[in-house]
Amino acid sequence: MDLRSAVDAGWNRQLALLKELVRVPSTLGNELAAQELVAEELRSIGLQPQLWDVNPDVPGASPPLMGYAGRPNVTARLAGLGGGRSLTFNGHIDVVPATLEHRWSYDPWGAEIDGGRMYGRGAADMKAGVVAMLGAVRALSEAGLRGDVFVETVVEEECTGNGAAACRARCPRTDAALIPEPFNHAALEAQVGVLWARLTVHGKAAHAERADQAINAALAAMPVIERIKALEAEVNAEPRSRWFADHAHPFNYNVGVLQAGDWASSVPEECIVEVRLGVDVDADLDEVMSRFEAAVRVPVEWRGFRAHGFGLERSLPLFDVLGRAHALVHDDELEWLAFTGTTDARAFVVHEGVPATCYGPIGGNLHAPDEWVDLESVRATTLVLALAAAEWCA
Repeated sequence: MDLRSAVDAGWNRQLALLKELVRVPSTLGNELAAQELVAEELRSIGLQPQLWDVNPDVPGASPPLMGYAGRPNVTARLAGLGGGRSLTFNGHIDVVPATLEHRWSYDPWGAEIDGGRMYGRGAADMKAGVVAMLGAVRALSEAGLRGDVFVETVVEEECTGNGAAACRARCPRTDAALIPEPFNHAALEAQVGVLWARLTVHGKAAHAERADQAINAALAAMPVIERIKALEAEVNAEPRSRWFADHAHPFNYNVGVLQAGDWASSVPEECIVEVRLGVDVDADLDEVMSRFEAAVRVPVEWRGFRAHGFGLERSLPLFDVLGRAHALVHDDELEWLAFTGTTDARAFVVHEGVPATCYGPIGGNLHAPDEWVDLESVRATTLVLALAAAEWCA
């Protein structure tokens, strides 16, 4: 059976698996059930998956947010005949929370299908990509490849990247890696670095009737946020790397969490401000952190992402192979993406020196209500991944 026929034959199974995965809320700390589904699928292909807990004490890891017991990565190997180039398919199983469920038009954990799209938290980011790479491995399982294909589904892509970092320390180094993030069939050529900061703004508590004698930490946080946004504007006005030279505003300093107080009639003693910083590919993270601390002038704790960015040359052989596979399926040229977020590709590129890119299905509303993925694009992505792996590992 040729690869196109093999992908088509496995589509109904892929769709059923995607529904199952989306219906599992694999948020931070709750990844096990989804990983067990992945392992079961790998066994059905004839592979022998390993489930193992992450060791965060490895190169490229970020400061952890919680422990790793019972939150495994899943890895497996499709053995080649020998002599070919090797490839890793990597995908993350964790999803962000589906807060404000009343703002959703669909059940965030329902995997509802409407108009050729599946809706749900993680449908696009990135359970569809996980299903696509598993479908590609199934199609390749009888192809007689010479090179090995490794499969990884990891935890904590959304907050530290420590799942992928732990794989780099434990798993064999391959010749390339593909990550099917929902990038609308474009190839990732660059991504920013990312830092997470937790700021504590102190006040002086009191009953509201004595508010004039207190210091409201929530109000005290406002000028701190203004200083953050001023620094963001300053950074984006400075010279930048060629990958982001034409981008209007590549380095976002996002205030993602703001927490103060617990009672309307109490003046809050403390306000927590959590910020995500985007930085250029060649940025010195220590210098960025020092500059930020000097600007905000309140205590800062660095936890979560401590991720370097990177840029790749379009002349890489991996891009040639991916471009040919894309053209066979879509009959057009590969498009390029300089991403103003981070992905687990950095674990390969920055910390292992392995060429890696992201290429995946079409989706929308990531990290927002009514997240969706285009199902036909999932099928197309599966075929592109299979064709690319077949040529790379031939």
